[in-house]
Amino acid sequence: MRVYITAAAAGADAGDVVMKPKAPPQGQQQQQQAARRGWRSAVVTGLLAGVLLFRAALLAVEAGASLCPSAAGCLDWRAGLGRWLYGGAGGDAMEEFMKEWRRNHREATLLDPVVVEAAPDSLDALMAEMGAMLASYDDRLDMEAVAIKMMAMLLKMDRKVKSSRVRALFNRHLASLGIPKSVHCLTLRLAEEFAVNSAARSPVPPPEHAPRLTDASCLHVALVTDNVLAAAVAVSSAVRSAADPARLVFHVVTDKKSYVPMHSWFALHPASPAVVEVKGLHQFDWRDGGVIASVMRTVDEVQRSSLEYHRRCDGSAEREHRRLEASKPSTFSLLNYLKIHLPEFFPELGRVMLLDDDVVVRKDLTGLWEQDLDGNIIGAVGAHEGGGVCIDRTFGDHLNFSDPTVSGVHSSQCAWSWGVNIIDLDAWRRTNVTETYQFWLQKNRESGFRLWQMASLPPALLAFDGRVQAVEPLWHLPGLGWRVPDPEMLQFSAVLHFSGPRKPWLEVAFPELRQLWLSHLNASDSFLQGCGVVDWQ
Repeated sequence: MRVYITAAAAGADAGDVVMKPKAPPQGQQQQQQAARRGWRSAVVTGLLAGVLLFRAALLAVEAGASLCPSAAGCLDWRAGLGRWLYGGAGGDAMEEFMKEWRRNHREATLLDPVVVEAAPDSLDALMAEMGAMLASYDDRLDMEAVAIKMMAMLLKMDRKVKSSRVRALFNRHLASLGIPKSVHCLTLRLAEEFAVNSAARSPVPPPEHAPRLTDASCLHVALVTDNVLAAAVAVSSAVRSAADPARLVFHVVTDKKSYVPMHSWFALHPASPAVVEVKGLHQFDWRDGGVIASVMRTVDEVQRSSLEYHRRCDGSAEREHRRLEASKPSTFSLLNYLKIHLPEFFPELGRVMLLDDDVVVRKDLTGLWEQDLDGNIIGAVGAHEGGGVCIDRTFGDHLNFSDPTVSGVHSSQCAWSWGVNIIDLDAWRRTNVTETYQFWLQKNRESGFRLWQMASLPPALLAFDGRVQAVEPLWHLPGLGWRVPDPEMLQFSAVLHFSGPRKPWLEVAFPELRQLWLSHLNASDSFLQGCGVVDWQ
């Protein structure tokens, strides 16, 4: 059924005799035409006000606010306003329109994509089309056609907004993956310096400091990274914040590709009085066949998972999602997964503090080093004991508990994270944690990655379950790559962790947080100046 608004006289009673009027004079005709045009404009304005309110609500929702619960809700409110503004006649028109709107809203998904694509792109274009419709229908307005046209326009606007949001998220994702030109330049400059400058090739650490690498009285800090600039800031901030920096010994483990620039940096920038050791994966001389087999099993599993992850996709949407996930540096970074072999990396150490490279140390680490782990293997923030509210995320945020393979743990358990950990290597060696980690890596691959989205933390949550000691939250403030925390938390926390996409060496980093990170770089350093790293400040 089509509904029309007509220009019949509102004042005629049912009992009146309607007689065919004589043709009015020409001046009177012009007045009637002007009045008719004014009436049409009022009707169009009333209808389009709903679109304006929808647009305002859409922008408000994008900004985190909400003026009305839905587009229809906004128009319901507009209907009441129409009755107040235009009286009975205007209200009747709006009510008829709202009936058509609600009916067509339910059928919106059935609109022909061609109709949606042909919908007006602006309010001016819609006004022009509405004017043409009024003129063509000669005193009548097809409310169904109006409702369909407005619905198509709103759907087109909604799709444009969603498309823009997806593009913005995708561009931000790409920005978080890239290596800035300044960081790439620094890596190349350091590699060149290693080739031409004997000082850059000098032993790290110097031979006279080698005994401290296994000294149990020292505070041993492990960094597993291929990022030279990030490692430089982590070491510099820890030394600057230490009460006794001479006790600090840093063990930097990197891959073969990054070994030369990493060695060159710490050879030319010693962290005295602390000691820094730089070791590439190719330099570990494991003589135990079992150790070699265990490490190679992890390497092989990560490589197989990478191939399978790209291969398993059912449609274009999933394929694009997998591409984005796989493009994140942490997804298939071998160094991230090789942290499970810390006992093999440091066979002569009994305890080590593990830091991620995207951290800034603000307080002395001695208190973390002296934490009593109560027989557990690892100490971490977030591993909550007993009931209460989790500090960060839960197991359910990392693992898919709808799969029966995930058993023995609860989705409500508080999850810990890498970033700032104290580890008892001796206790680790007495368990099968490494083998359990490898087992879960394999199970996830064989399940088609249904147990969790590919990452290094979920299998660690399962492998270390029941062997994690909660430490005070002040030791680890994560998430600085996602949000800007409260200033009091920044001041209170011992270690700031830039976990998340907005790393401090990227242009997408939060400016106020980036300055905390940049303050630990020497702005007068020739390498940093030559590559434009200090230009960020």
